[in-house]
Amino acid sequence: MKLLVAFALIASLGALAQAEEEYCHNSVVTACSSSTFSGNSICNARFAGIEHIEPEVQAYINSQLTKSYEYLLLATHFNSYQKNRPGFQKLYQGLSDRSFEDSIALIKQITKRGGIVDFNSRHESAASVSTQRPTLEVDELHSLALALDNEKQLATGATHIHTRAIHATERDPEMAHYIEEEYLGKQAESVRKLSGYANDLAKLMKVPDPSLSIYLFDEYLQKQ
Repeated sequence: MKLLVAFALIASLGALAQAEEEYCHNSVVTACSSSTFSGNSICNARFAGIEHIEPEVQAYINSQLTKSYEYLLLATHFNSYQKNRPGFQKLYQGLSDRSFEDSIALIKQITKRGGIVDFNSRHESAASVSTQRPTLEVDELHSLALALDNEKQLATGATHIHTRAIHATERDPEMAHYIEEEYLGKQAESVRKLSGYANDLAKLMKVPDPSLSIYLFDEYLQKQ
């Protein structure tokens, strides 16, 4: 008799557990039946203030890709047989690769948070808009000045996202921490390095024939 009661109790508990599982499953199916990327669905990775900073992040991705392409053109320019500046080519190839890798990392970050990177529509912020497109066939000193301007624009863009993430109506501390850890310090170092290069080369070129100074500076860049 006791054995029959025990079996009946186990059976009832199993049926109850199965019913609860079906209820959870049905609830999830109902909750996720709408568009995953709509604000009404709970089946997405969006939380905190991602809604407020997503346009700025996408604008920054566009800016990083644009700078990567510009640095690649500079690297190609100084790698030609006419210019033959392997040190400058190495510098700008490195900056191009870094900007491309940074854009890929930010794409992964924004999609991890439930966002979508749409390359068919252009997102721009005040920090990423350039009023004019400078020529990339420049001499060594002017190329450093151009690169310095680019790095300051990227630093300003990262700072803008960080500020929005902290001071928006709905804050996003996770994104602010990510930008601070991955971009702000790196961009500050890049601005410092390029500003030093530009000032050093400007001083070296204050001679009647700066060709030897430029050659030695290019040799220096190769060793960095």
